[in-house]
Amino acid sequence: MPASLNAIYLDHRHSLLGRAMRVVRNLHTAEDVLQESYLRAHRAAENGSIDNVSAFLHRTVQNLALDHLRRRKTRERFEVCPPETFESLEIASDSPSAEDHLLHRERLNSFKGALATLPERARKVWVLNRVEGWSYPRIADHLGVSQGTVFNDMKLAMGHFLDTISRAERERD
Repeated sequence: MPASLNAIYLDHRHSLLGRAMRVVRNLHTAEDVLQESYLRAHRAAENGSIDNVSAFLHRTVQNLALDHLRRRKTRERFEVCPPETFESLEIASDSPSAEDHLLHRERLNSFKGALATLPERARKVWVLNRVEGWSYPRIADHLGVSQGTVFNDMKLAMGHFLDTISRAERERD
């Protein structure tokens, strides 16, 4: 019987897959349903209890697909969060470790120190552009300087920040 089961299964595989897809609406799940239905049919065929293999396969696929759908709906109703959450997958948290937190705090303190040591106009230019979101022309009008001066002050500030942070990282290493 297993040889004829294989032939019947292969002849009806497309319609079996379509039946499973109509219920579960997911190709991978439908493939799993087909595999399980074949295994059940194979076990039943070994016991000699199948009269119509095609009908048995179709009914088994239908029942397994409906069982899957019922289990999924029950899980959705009773689970607080979906199984794909970080906790259930045991994926590390996105929150920084204590070491990362300390490194960020050190960098922030270095940055604050660098900001405090900038010339006043360069500091104002940086704050107006990076914190307040002002454009260079608006800053130039506000401070009564040229756009080129604003650009140079910004370049000075950025270079100063990079130097300060690089120096701090070299000292830490």
